[in-house]
Amino acid sequence: MKRVLTALVLVPVVTATVFYAPAWLFLAVLSAIALVCFCEYDEIVSAYGIMKAGPVAYAAGLVVLLVPGAGLPVATALALIILTLGMRLDDLAKGLPRSAAMLLGIVYIFGAWRCGGLLRSLNPHWLMFGMAVNWVGDMAAYYVGSTMGRHPLAPRVSPKKSWEGTLGSLAAGVLFGVVYLRWAMPEVPAWEAAALAAAVNIAGQVGDLAESAIKRGAGVKDSGGMLPGHGGWLDRVDSSLFGLPVLYFLLARPW
Repeated sequence: MKRVLTALVLVPVVTATVFYAPAWLFLAVLSAIALVCFCEYDEIVSAYGIMKAGPVAYAAGLVVLLVPGAGLPVATALALIILTLGMRLDDLAKGLPRSAAMLLGIVYIFGAWRCGGLLRSLNPHWLMFGMAVNWVGDMAAYYVGSTMGRHPLAPRVSPKKSWEGTLGSLAAGVLFGVVYLRWAMPEVPAWEAAALAAAVNIAGQVGDLAESAIKRGAGVKDSGGMLPGHGGWLDRVDSSLFGLPVLYFLLARPW
């Protein structure tokens, strides 16, 4: 019940922000969510015995998220700066793990949300599509898996996930994606909508497993407790952190 009530509060707020918020407010909300997610990620990383990231990591993340034109050169410069700062530690054996964890977190969280902002700039419906396909898929996986799940998907990573839930998530995500895009952007062919929804859903499920693996390795159940029934913000958006970059990559077609 807590899970449903939390979703009923979050969905209208997110929808209003995506479609109606001015650019400055949208970026402010996006920055706040990214900072909270990185903080939760940092707490998980500390359970591995790796020193927590300092203010530099949060500032670097905001650069990746907000600075116009920030791309590979900026990311490379940040990587070099972070690696250089790692040499200042008294215990040099901790420098590389800390630098690697910081850089991974910045790209994983702030880089993914930057893709979300870029999707909104293309069309707010693309951002909503990228998130909602995984919302619907998550709900379908939960209910199908809890009622029909018999075959474990990845027992070492997430014992409760099943192949039945995975296929239910994919089917529901694709169905929703086709219906949504045919309504919101009818110029997108049904086959393309289905393909994009499938890619986003599969990426999102991998993202869910990736975050579960990080938490299991750290011996942590939830990334936080801010969202009743869901855990932390990172628990709630783990699928979006994989799904949004994949969607942007497919739409931008850099090849």
